[in-house]
Amino acid sequence: MSTASSFPLLSQIESPADLRKLPESELPALADELRRFLVQSVSQSAGHFAAGLGALELTIALHYLYDTPDDRLVWDVGHQSYPHKILTGRRDRMHTVRKWGGISPFPKRSESEYDTFGVGHAGTSIGAALGMALAAERTGSRRRAVAIIGDGGLTCGMAFEALNHAGGLGTSMLVVLNDNEMSISPNVGALTQRFAQVISGKLYASVREGSKKVLSRMPPMWELARRAEEHVKGLIVPGTLFEELGFNYIGPIDGHDLKALLATIGNVQALEGPQLLHVVTKKGKGYAPAEADPVKYHGISAPFDPSVGIRTGKGSSGPTYSQVFGDWLCDMARLDDRLVAITPAMREGSKMERFEREFPERYFDVAIAEQHSVTVAAGMACDGLKPVVAIYSTFLQRAYDSVVHDVVIQDLPVLFAIDRAGVVGGDGPTHAGSYDISFLRCLPDMVIMTPADENETRQMLYTGFMLDQPCAVRYPRGTGPGVAIEAQMTAIPIGRAQLRREGKEIAFLAFGPMLEYCLEAAEKLDATVVNMRFVKPLDEDMVMRMAAEHELLVTVDENAIAGGAGSAVNECLAAHDVAVSVLNLGLPDRFIQHGGRGDMLRDAGLDGEGILRAVEMFRARGGDVAAQA
Repeated sequence: MSTASSFPLLSQIESPADLRKLPESELPALADELRRFLVQSVSQSAGHFAAGLGALELTIALHYLYDTPDDRLVWDVGHQSYPHKILTGRRDRMHTVRKWGGISPFPKRSESEYDTFGVGHAGTSIGAALGMALAAERTGSRRRAVAIIGDGGLTCGMAFEALNHAGGLGTSMLVVLNDNEMSISPNVGALTQRFAQVISGKLYASVREGSKKVLSRMPPMWELARRAEEHVKGLIVPGTLFEELGFNYIGPIDGHDLKALLATIGNVQALEGPQLLHVVTKKGKGYAPAEADPVKYHGISAPFDPSVGIRTGKGSSGPTYSQVFGDWLCDMARLDDRLVAITPAMREGSKMERFEREFPERYFDVAIAEQHSVTVAAGMACDGLKPVVAIYSTFLQRAYDSVVHDVVIQDLPVLFAIDRAGVVGGDGPTHAGSYDISFLRCLPDMVIMTPADENETRQMLYTGFMLDQPCAVRYPRGTGPGVAIEAQMTAIPIGRAQLRREGKEIAFLAFGPMLEYCLEAAEKLDATVVNMRFVKPLDEDMVMRMAAEHELLVTVDENAIAGGAGSAVNECLAAHDVAVSVLNLGLPDRFIQHGGRGDMLRDAGLDGEGILRAVEMFRARGGDVAAQA
């Protein structure tokens, strides 16, 4: 696919140093090749797509003008980083992206020296780039730092905290705002591009700084001049907010016009202090289906024919856990008008599109502001509403302080629908939900449920919603074992486990989707299997019974072992002074790299064969004390 005949310019680029050897006149042709390569590559490998197409010219311009990797480019989230990866020596490995043993879908420091900061969560780029700029100041380096952040990432509180800090310090750095939600009409675009080049130029900067020195001695005149400049800028650019935060605002400019990008960024490089360049792009640029539906083409889950686009249709597999949640949400809303649903910009991922259509006045997307999503839910709960916060496990980590202080301490009835619990496949460690049991289990009065299948997910969501206290239901990404889903909603007795198989000597205490794999291993061992269902409150009676009737207890959950469900069982046994051999299986004390869910579970030893092997090894070494896998 990357032959010289198909991509004559791109095939020459093994690093940004090669890119910088090209004359500027050839860069548009390179952009065309890079766009074609990206379409072909992602259509075969799947992965993040539309954002990269939109940021393609910007990526070329930045690597062309900055001396990377010595100069630091910091990408926010990293959805748009595929062109960056292609230009930095990973072109011939792009077909492995998101696959086991392949390259990461996000910038990753251990993968390339050009990946200056590992990302995956939004809002971190400005703070990281500021840290690098401060390090350069401290060490006397002339290295430059650039943060590239989208308009979505800019909704993060962290982003504004970093802007406020950087503007106050006056440290030289560049923030590129990649705005793909706004379009510029041709006339306005031409005017604003010229304006951007003017205000980023040396003449404007020198006049501006000279005026400061002279007029600052005459406060009334300086205030008049400052206001006049703001009003002139305000007629053309929406930059007042950034100026008030201490940044010199430049833009907006067309992010697909390489000539304008190169001219403006070239000017910006000569300016001192914090600069913000507003670049307007089109998500999915250059591939018509992605331009028409950038949400659909944001992340591609399976290969597709680029000449046709993504075909939508129902496969033979059942609904995903997320879809089970989305359907339950609508059904529950019809039964109880107190229900309100909150998401931190995860409408599609959490399958809330139908809820938004049917109950728009009860749907709240707070943007990428996880901490706020929890606090606003707490406020709603204070005054009689029943909020459901739909949030990925990995993103709930960011809101932990609000969970503790705003929800749990006040004992408010907020239901957390925790999606993507456990391993998540191609997105890898930054998106894995490995710790929510550990950090929620220690909170007083928090109920934690772990459904083993689709129907339990629906019934547990109902159970949690009906409680008058904080509650969490955690479920994995993807589809379940395919059990029938009961339309009737029935509350599950709180803290009661379910005996699923009776055997001898060994008892598996399975939490959540690990039940399926425990049943598989139990068939070969003739072991007992309990679907524990609740991490908190734990069914201590069932644990005591299993300890009395078996020689070995094996706890299995899809969470870090430290502080996980197995730890709850250990604490229960210790509290009752019960001596029995225990083997705790869970996610190991390391980060599991990206790949298919099956690959990741095998690597963690949490598939049926891995569980069987761990038990046999434990027994072979005479396991008579508690152990961890």
